[in-house]
Amino acid sequence: MRRVLIIGKVWPEPSSSAAGTRMMQLIHHFIDNHDALTFVSSANESVFQEDLSKWNITCSFVQLNDSSFNDFIEKLNPQIVIFDRFMTEEQFGWRVMDSCPNAIRILNTEDLHFLREARYKALKQKVSMLEQNEIAAVRSDLQLRELASIYRSDMSLMVSDFEATLLQELFQIPSEKIVHLPLYATDKIDSLPPFERRDGFVFIGNFWHEPNWDAVRYLKSTIWPAIRKKVPHGKLSIYGSYCSEKVYQLSNEKEGFLVKGRASDAFDVVSKAKVSIVPLRFGAGIKGKLIESMVCGTPSVTTSIGAEGMTNSDENWGGFIASDPEEFAEKAAQLYVDQHEWEMAQERGFELIQQRFTKEQFTRKLNHSLEALVDLEAHRNKSVVSLILQKEAHQASRYMSIWIEEKKRNGHGGS
Repeated sequence: MRRVLIIGKVWPEPSSSAAGTRMMQLIHHFIDNHDALTFVSSANESVFQEDLSKWNITCSFVQLNDSSFNDFIEKLNPQIVIFDRFMTEEQFGWRVMDSCPNAIRILNTEDLHFLREARYKALKQKVSMLEQNEIAAVRSDLQLRELASIYRSDMSLMVSDFEATLLQELFQIPSEKIVHLPLYATDKIDSLPPFERRDGFVFIGNFWHEPNWDAVRYLKSTIWPAIRKKVPHGKLSIYGSYCSEKVYQLSNEKEGFLVKGRASDAFDVVSKAKVSIVPLRFGAGIKGKLIESMVCGTPSVTTSIGAEGMTNSDENWGGFIASDPEEFAEKAAQLYVDQHEWEMAQERGFELIQQRFTKEQFTRKLNHSLEALVDLEAHRNKSVVSLILQKEAHQASRYMSIWIEEKKRNGHGGS
């Protein structure tokens, strides 16, 4: 039995975001292997967080910039430590290295934050979606911090094969440090409603996530008016966690644009809809909402950014990929009224899930990747850049944390 420590950026909320789903999938992987899990976080608790005690997982709050974590991890002495996103590795990675140098350090990236940031800046500069990838090479502080974290970690989990390739080809990250491990889909739902028993369009997403908020505004201003011209009585239901007043204010019954907030059962609302529309203009990773649509047998229309890391072609997508707004509206309307086209798209979605997003593939890949780290010292010695960063670049985080801790000790505040 291995001792596994997961340091969460937040407490997992699988009902709120794909990131929460991803974390629970990792947790269940180690539960299925009968490992002893401990989950800690410095974040505040939430009413929507998963009750990890159901699986006998030890949970604890940990302080940022506090040497009590060193005492905690020395006593735990884990064999595996998973950092939830690179900011967590920056905060706690050097303490893990000091206290448990032989523990395998795994970075769960969720997605490349610097890629999402670069695309957001490109969107504001009115750079087309097809050209946004070029901006990823532009240096930024966020990019360098995230790449350093990936180099320092023994292994980084990437949900998107596009991003895994980007790291290796554009930034020369050694292939042995990168593991492509996408989200997996839940089992196919029995007794899905057929075409004739479904109604309306649907969008679902976490509104703390800026790409989702941008997509809804884009729907309101551009995409939905174009769809409504083709489907005059169509209705679009917008669901999402952390839906603020500014989102609710977009709701308009007359326009068929209905903001409904958090869905009590996301699979239920998506499986009752006829078409899922996801016009993402920037972002990174892969989109849990689109995997969810395929599981629910709900054809989707999305952009090249939305489908990235899942497929590059309409030929095996569960719907259509269209980045031009007029084409997007045309394809959404086509799926809504053409039963034959709808049923073919649904079947393509089911096939894509089986080809790329099954739990069996996830389990096999992660087990194989961990087995490959049996000689940890040899693995670490393969990359001199990693060794340099572990020795030198991490010192900034170390000394900043010590300085903040000393300020707190002397009553000068800090966090």
